[in-house]
Amino acid sequence: MSLFFSRRNANTPAIPERLDLAAGPVPVTVRRNPRARRLILRLAPGGTGIVVTAPQKVPARAIAEFLERHRGWVEERVARAPDRIVAADGALIPFRGGQLRLVQASERRASRFETVDGETHLFVGGEPEHFSRRVVEALKREARHDLQACVDRHAATVGLRPRAMALKDTKSRWGSCTIDRRLAFSWRIVMAPPAVLDYLVAHEVAHFRQMNHGPAFWAHCRELCPGMDHGKTWLKRHGAGLHAIEFG
Repeated sequence: MSLFFSRRNANTPAIPERLDLAAGPVPVTVRRNPRARRLILRLAPGGTGIVVTAPQKVPARAIAEFLERHRGWVEERVARAPDRIVAADGALIPFRGGQLRLVQASERRASRFETVDGETHLFVGGEPEHFSRRVVEALKREARHDLQACVDRHAATVGLRPRAMALKDTKSRWGSCTIDRRLAFSWRIVMAPPAVLDYLVAHEVAHFRQMNHGPAFWAHCRELCPGMDHGKTWLKRHGAGLHAIEFG
């Protein structure tokens, strides 16, 4: 195993582009953050790479040495990362806490969810080259339906309405709320159990009253979602697996 560099000259290594590990090469992304006070290393969601957050003035050599010192940590985390699933014809992917069978159905014009022998199928209409896009479109529609229902319920409890709700495919966070109550959620949350989706919505709607993560916020979040501990734990343990699913 070796650490690969692109070199400015023979003595000054540039920021590493990848780590060659026993499991194969892993891309390295370095993000400069003016507020960072130290180097921070984490595994990208789904185990697709390594992310280093670095202060603005930390030199490339220090980042390279930092990665080499933590090679063992990287090896361990990559080995434990969830297996990647390609959302192709015949694949099984998580859906609302269960499983969803993806089936190419070119003879159909529209995609449709159906139950076949007790198993939920998504029959994907249209040409095969549009398969991945149509799967994502179908999942987004279901995610919007489930999220909107939860948002309406929790917003009614706190007595405030959101200004807007957007769906994204962010890897850094599952949801967000701005000070003017604009919500955003990762549509991949529809693949999690409904109770986890409910916790996520309760968390963001609680920010309508508390734009922080202090004790008052968590107390308010628990009022909205008494089972929030389960939701938090599930996302921590299994959330990366949802990001490991590749949609073309």
